[in-house]
Amino acid sequence: MTAHPATAARVRTGGPQDHGPKIVEHALGWVLVMVLAMLVTQLGLV
Repeated sequence: MTAHPATAARVRTGGPQDHGPKIVEHALGWVLVMVLAMLVTQLGLV
């Protein structure tokens, strides 16, 4: 006897979805990288 049957449905816990516009996420990631790079440059940390 097992604790979880193999045919049990997976419960969604509110994590990232499996679908959606990946290009928007990718572009926003690069925008964040550029903003951080400009901030570091302006502060003279490089």
